[in-house]
Amino acid sequence: MRVVLDTNILVRAAGRARGPARDVLQTITASPRHTLLTSPFLLRELERVLSYGRVQVMTRFTDDDIAQYMSYLQTPGITEIVFPGPAPRVVPSDPDDDAVVHTAIAGQANALCTLNRHFFHAAVLQYCHQRGVIVVSDVDLLKLLRAQASSL
Repeated sequence: MRVVLDTNILVRAAGRARGPARDVLQTITASPRHTLLTSPFLLRELERVLSYGRVQVMTRFTDDDIAQYMSYLQTPGITEIVFPGPAPRVVPSDPDDDAVVHTAIAGQANALCTLNRHFFHAAVLQYCHQRGVIVVSDVDLLKLLRAQASSL
């Protein structure tokens, strides 16, 4: 399965985190059957968010921890970096989120995993569905990944 994890999922999966976001990240990166997709936009956004003071308190990340995590997420074999070009507006309430959708489309993702409610807008869901991408939460993606693993 080819998957884009939105910034909110990648933050929740960082470091010594526990929970469904971390389990999703580990499941994807541990299996050759799955590919984690990201883009320069997502990586810049993640690095910026991880540098917020309130996020550093939550994750207990130092600047070195952030650098290591960012390096890990750019490791060939762990992540495939895609470069979406100019594309139409998709997310009505937040144009910055369009880059995440277009990362999924350009990377031919099967799933876009997020907790951002803007991605669950009917127009976004339809746009993604027409291009073969489902939009799911971390909990739902984890269930899907586990169901696929048990059917092998």
